[in-house]
Amino acid sequence: MNQQQVMALAAMCQITKFVQQVAHTGQITEQQLSDALSGILVTDPKNPEDVFAELNLRQGYRLIVQQLESGSDKSVELVKYVGGLIQLERLVSGKPSVLAELGRKIDDMHRRTAHFELHDESMVAGLADIYANVISPLGQRIQVFGKPELLKQPHVQNKIRALLLAGIRAAVLWRQLGGKRRHFFFSKGKIVKIAKANS
Repeated sequence: MNQQQVMALAAMCQITKFVQQVAHTGQITEQQLSDALSGILVTDPKNPEDVFAELNLRQGYRLIVQQLESGSDKSVELVKYVGGLIQLERLVSGKPSVLAELGRKIDDMHRRTAHFELHDESMVAGLADIYANVISPLGQRIQVFGKPELLKQPHVQNKIRALLLAGIRAAVLWRQLGGKRRHFFFSKGKIVKIAKANS
């Protein structure tokens, strides 16, 4: 377990925290949304740190510590979201046609950043459509928990789907860097140590 793997895990945790926040309160700042979504468009990074360079991952590192250390700060929701993202990413990475379609659609979105900010409603809706039309049909749905009246609102749904797409990007990075589910059991102490040093 190394620094870069834990960084990818911190990104997953922080993005799923934003999903939780939007689902329960409907609130996320434009800056938080832009920073979280920025990693989706980094498809050819020179190094792993470039993917989520815009996202301050301190909260993500703190969430890792909370979830893996014994204590009362654990969130079952967050664990389900992170586990769901890892499972979904495995389905995506096993289908070259899906990866190719994802690449094409993300390139299209990248071109649109010449005219729109990432937090613009049309950009968020475009990223949400990619999640709904490319990822969701794979069948492994992530159940999002929150206030029903919020979850019915299209702009809230779009933010959640766009953030889940960003979560998939973090899960891709986690796998590419050698992250495995077994690390949560056999490398827990090392993960916590690295996370504490960065939180």
